[in-house]
Amino acid sequence: MATATPAASLSFPVINMEKLETEERGAAMEVIRDACENWGFFELLNHGISHELMDEVERVSKAHYENIRENKFKEFAARTLEAGEKGADVRDVDWESTFFVRHLPASNLADLPDLDDHYRQVMKEFASEIEKLAERVLDLLCENLGLEKGYLKRAFAGSQGAPTFGTKVSSYPPCPRPDLVDGLRAHTDAGGVILLFQDDQVSGLQLLKDSAWVDVPPMRHAIVINIGDQLEVITNGRYKSVMHRVLTRPDGNRMSIASFYNPGADAVIFPAPALVGHGATEENEGGEEGSGAVYPRFVFEDYMNLYVQHKFEAKEPRFEAMKSDAAPIATA
Repeated sequence: MATATPAASLSFPVINMEKLETEERGAAMEVIRDACENWGFFELLNHGISHELMDEVERVSKAHYENIRENKFKEFAARTLEAGEKGADVRDVDWESTFFVRHLPASNLADLPDLDDHYRQVMKEFASEIEKLAERVLDLLCENLGLEKGYLKRAFAGSQGAPTFGTKVSSYPPCPRPDLVDGLRAHTDAGGVILLFQDDQVSGLQLLKDSAWVDVPPMRHAIVINIGDQLEVITNGRYKSVMHRVLTRPDGNRMSIASFYNPGADAVIFPAPALVGHGATEENEGGEEGSGAVYPRFVFEDYMNLYVQHKFEAKEPRFEAMKSDAAPIATA
């Protein structure tokens, strides 16, 4: 049974990206390697996104919740609490208010209701900066893995030559009964690499490490990176996606702006040939005999169709299901 160990967050991996341009690069790259292999998460400081832009994203996002979404959430909250206090199991809902902005392959920003022109412009600029950071992070991972620069970006490109890229804007308002409901139930992320701009005043995000729940510490102007299921597959298990959750709190409204840089819908995902034979561990041995590949080959959209039905369950049965469903995939 998982336990909570907030003190473990003291050793949470944090990388100052400025050190990548100095003689400390080797040490910084080692922190990234250890984080990807043993944590599934790390935080970036001095990542190149201006503090002024991040402050404005935070300001307009919090204002949008207060002006547009708060009343609707209060209606949901009242119904949920009433049901829970009457004995109903409300663990299958999430205490969050959220909307999703799609950036690639085609943006829906202009079509979203209740966003003013300034918010749209701020989000467009932020998405552009996050996309550049995501691709920089992917190349750092390529370097750590010994893969050719650009390999992961190309692996994510579908037939349109672009990833699936979008941003989930969430608020986790105060909950008077944290014992009844979570902010977001435990899960791994289905996609590639996730870049999170989270509230630096209100905590709540935790990851599962060594059977214990560990706080992801709020840090001002940091971007939290976490590994999705597709990177676990491409690295043949060398990198791990990990379960994480958001706790409810009786005070504080936590902001979360999570951007998902995922493969294109028709991208074919499989372990990188250069890593086959290097990813097997005691936990994930048992791939195809003689191949060294511990993970199946599949189309990303097929994995997503399975994921939406089983998001809040362990990832391993999803991988096994993709093996069972595997059929020859055209690569020409």
